Amino acid sequence: MAVVLTMIAGGILFAVLGNDPLVAIRTIFWDPLFGEFAFYYRPQLLVKGAPLILIAIGLSLGFRAGIWNIGAEGQYIVGAICGAAVGLAFYPLQSVFVFPLMVLSGALGGMAWAMVPALLKVRFGTNEILVSLMLVYVAENLLAAMALGPLRNPDGMGFPGSRNLAQYESADSWIAEAAGLHWGVVAAVLAAICAHLLLKRHILGFQIRLTGQSRRAARFAGVRPNALVLFCLGLSGALAGLAGLFEVAGPSGQISIDFNSGYGFTAIIVAFLGRLHPLGIVLGGLLLALTYIGGEIAQSQLGLPAAAIQAFQGMLLFFLLGVDVLTNYRIRIGRTETA
Repeated sequence: MAVVLTMIAGGILFAVLGNDPLVAIRTIFWDPLFGEFAFYYRPQLLVKGAPLILIAIGLSLGFRAGIWNIGAEGQYIVGAICGAAVGLAFYPLQSVFVFPLMVLSGALGGMAWAMVPALLKVRFGTNEILVSLMLVYVAENLLAAMALGPLRNPDGMGFPGSRNLAQYESADSWIAEAAGLHWGVVAAVLAAICAHLLLKRHILGFQIRLTGQSRRAARFAGVRPNALVLFCLGLSGALAGLAGLFEVAGPSGQISIDFNSGYGFTAIIVAFLGRLHPLGIVLGGLLLALTYIGGEIAQSQLGLPAAAIQAFQGMLLFFLLGVDVLTNYRIRIGRTETA
């Protein structure tokens, strides 16, 4: 119902902008899958959806426990910076060990950035929502400083941005696989499977679910809330950092001022669209990736502004939360009888 309402409201938005709403909806949802160039766009769904799924998996574990990491965008940026810095430090070394070190550095960078709000919450009781969100803007300024300073390409004629990471034969051989996919897609699938097993088969998953349902009951069951905060925020930061690393080593190819593309915020929509369930998040990530790719097609073919596509994605979360009330309440039309 939420998706149908989004299409209706989005159609009205596109009509107001002077476009045929049916053509716009078809361009966004149909053409990437069954259009003339679908053979090219279908693999891109996985490439585009992989960072969203990775980040959303980490966020969903914290959300289930009532731990709200809203700053995944900052952890995504810092993970990309750390991973790229390791790769650039070894330039022009050709070794199969470079890319694994980049992956490890990306995960640790994202985790370290997430541990700032985690430690502040554990030690001083600060609000992790505000701290993690404010750190996004710090990470954006750090990104600009790196692109203009230490990581800038010395052969780039003074232009901001790092060397192209695709130049590394060792990295490219690790990330390039059949059908143009990269290791980020594999990591996203593994993260979804591991998260599902954690929630269903491990005592830690039980503690996460119990804490989200009743913190008091969780304390009686022996759950240590501070340890859970550190685990959930640290894991979500690591997965966000991995997403940033795979993006900078694959589709993006370099550290630049405008490297961040809002994946950390869009992943919040993906997490709730998937009902905080790992397998649902995979489907939600692919759906949002479809709106990204379809939106790009609509921008080029129909002249739709990028802001309209972002508003369309926001509508999806709005309607999802709005109709969620129907899971607990039923609409009944008629007169109520006096008791």
